[in-house]
Amino acid sequence: MPELLTVTDVSAGACCTPLVREPLSAEEAEQLAVTMKALADPARLRLLSIVAASENTEACVCDLIEPVGLSQPTVSHHLKILTAAGFLTRSKRGTWAYYALVPGALDRVSKLLVAS
Repeated sequence: MPELLTVTDVSAGACCTPLVREPLSAEEAEQLAVTMKALADPARLRLLSIVAASENTEACVCDLIEPVGLSQPTVSHHLKILTAAGFLTRSKRGTWAYYALVPGALDRVSKLLVAS
């Protein structure tokens, strides 16, 4: 005896799952893409991690070169991208630049990735 197939009525309007929270707007998605691109590099993630782990969440560029094993101009380029994305602030003291973690910058990203 052949097995019978169940027919589902596809004309019923229940095929779409309802939204339970507001999705990203086009502008928010653009801003988040810039943010995520800044984080999408292993060297930048390491630099951000080192600054976040430093005393007062601040580090001199001179202390960031050796741990990542890149040249000073390359490290400065990565730090510039992280600063433009809003993760770090930069202050000049004498001949050195110091980078500090922006309070709450990492929280913004994690909140967008966690479903509420």
